[in-house]
Amino acid sequence: MPNRLQHETSPYLQQHADNPVHWWPWCDEALELARREDRPILLSIGYSACHWCHVMAHESFEDAEVAALMNRLFVNIKVDREERPDLDQIYQSAHQLLARRGGGWPLTVFLTPDGTPFFSGTYFPKTPRYQLPGFPDLLEQISAAFHNQRSAIDEQNASLRAALARSDATGRAHPSDFSPAPLKSLIATLASTFDTRHGGFGEAPKFPQPADLDFLLGSGNAAARDMALKTLRGMAGGGIFDQLGGGFARYSVDERWAIPHFEKMLYDNGPLLALYADAWALTGEPLFARVAEQTAEWALREMRLPEGGFASSLDADTEHEEGRFYVWDKAEVRSLLDEREFHVLSRHYGLARAPNFEGRHWHFHIAEPLDDVAANLGLDEAEAAALLASARARLFARRETRIRPGRDDKLLVSWNALMIHGLIRAARVFDRPDWLAAATRAIDFVRSTLWRNGRLLATCKDGRAHLDAYLDDHAFLINALVESLQAGYRAEDLEFAEDLADAMLDDFQDQAGGGFYFTRHDHETLIHRPKGAHDSAMPSGNGIAAQVLGRLAHFTGETRYLAAAERTLQAYYPALRASPGGYASIAVALAEQLAPPPVAVLRGPAADLPAWQRKLAAHYRPGLLVLALPTGLRGLPPVLDKPAGDAVNAWLCRGVECMPPASAWSSLEAELIKIGKPAWAD
Repeated sequence: MPNRLQHETSPYLQQHADNPVHWWPWCDEALELARREDRPILLSIGYSACHWCHVMAHESFEDAEVAALMNRLFVNIKVDREERPDLDQIYQSAHQLLARRGGGWPLTVFLTPDGTPFFSGTYFPKTPRYQLPGFPDLLEQISAAFHNQRSAIDEQNASLRAALARSDATGRAHPSDFSPAPLKSLIATLASTFDTRHGGFGEAPKFPQPADLDFLLGSGNAAARDMALKTLRGMAGGGIFDQLGGGFARYSVDERWAIPHFEKMLYDNGPLLALYADAWALTGEPLFARVAEQTAEWALREMRLPEGGFASSLDADTEHEEGRFYVWDKAEVRSLLDEREFHVLSRHYGLARAPNFEGRHWHFHIAEPLDDVAANLGLDEAEAAALLASARARLFARRETRIRPGRDDKLLVSWNALMIHGLIRAARVFDRPDWLAAATRAIDFVRSTLWRNGRLLATCKDGRAHLDAYLDDHAFLINALVESLQAGYRAEDLEFAEDLADAMLDDFQDQAGGGFYFTRHDHETLIHRPKGAHDSAMPSGNGIAAQVLGRLAHFTGETRYLAAAERTLQAYYPALRASPGGYASIAVALAEQLAPPPVAVLRGPAADLPAWQRKLAAHYRPGLLVLALPTGLRGLPPVLDKPAGDAVNAWLCRGVECMPPASAWSSLEAELIKIGKPAWAD
């Protein structure tokens, strides 16, 4: 019989609905049961695209004997970390304190009935291996410890709660303390771990780190820019990028970006799409344009939901094998291509070399640049490109007949906002109205379905929206709306952005200490209320909030937004100054505080504005905000209500300084060139 998870919206929780484990979702009823029966809680946190979550489920949670032991000894709670990032943040932090090592998924945490963890780990095998205890033995030991060592556990719990409270403590800097020194320090910190050969930071496994790349690319510092571009080239040529179907996998298991962990997450691909669009605008390199186009196509083809939003992720596994959907046998490739196609593709994607996946399969990566392939085969580059394109099309068509990876098709507002922002940014750079239309439809769906009575919800599936939204949902969505306003002004988007900003200030802001809590003021009481600004796989909510509040203030003239952005910087500036690594989103906000971004307001006939917009978007100008407002538009904020006539005029402002209106493109371009890069970047 299905357990209580059968009624949940999360595909991950539904995957466990038929387990013999008596799973509960996180709810008051389960917590009360633990308190009433004085039983420990076994909390298991994972997500649907997680390979080792599936392994542990198959080994233990689907096993009747293990399940009987779990049911007898514990109140068992299963959580989708994507729906409940608040719980995941708290218990990942607790795990790091308890185990003194990094976390991950599945996260396995044992709690006292009040919700405080006293032992934790990640994956545990059913029988002892990997220097880990067998899960059934561990269950017996944890249960015995809970009943026999309560005083020691209670003492440890008090210390843990105190440590969690200290972990998000903020300082308090005065705005006069703000200087570019932490920005230079962050560049130096990233340079100290930069892989000069392959790009990226640190050793394997390698993660994309889009927040760091965004900071480096937009810093104006030549060395920083080159680190970002080197990394983007390395990922574009590696197996972390799906060379046939587009889109990026979660991370690379090796330092060369060649072999990925195959799950594809929406939250990686949105920011990377924006970065590759910016990299092309900066350099004009065809590689960056190709990756941006294929990533956008992947998102629209494989992740778009019928109602207009985007699904969360694609599994790493098919048929219980990681990467099976993506890897190839040479014989199969040869059977699908003619001889000339095979010779080009095999050299370009590495089939001419030894198998690179588990010693017997090939996973495509750019092993030999196409111009070198052409030269070595006596072809001109255009002919080689045509052969590669036809070969890719044949292989992609065959791959589409395979059993596909599972898709987690719940919609998450924060992740959708990241993809919406990336699509709109790319649409502006490449002049793709189809990408803009898809992103706009997603915005409209979020507004109509998940914005209810002045309150944002976090997720929905099959028409059921629920769970109060978090800081990230608000901040990322405002960021997407600011980008949307620059692609094409809609009064409803500005109103929505202001409503979200007001909700963020009213419901999340720490009025005394500055910055924002991750959860609303009326959120359920948990053992800790996170308020961090450290970037993870996604940029931090506080970092993006500090950025977008400042930018939105330039559109609206609302001083409350500027003040909240400044208070956020005051709260996190001491941490940024002391140890800048991981604070790239806050660093971008600091850079814009030190040198306010230029704002170009275009007024004129609707038919003439797009040409100016295309010219402004075609070149990489970090921080530049652009609003094109047609003649006849009414109800604008006073700061945007410039005179409009029969020809386009452009007002360029920075902070409190505005240039005289420019009626010719060359005049506006000259003023933009004068702004140049910030002085600290040299």
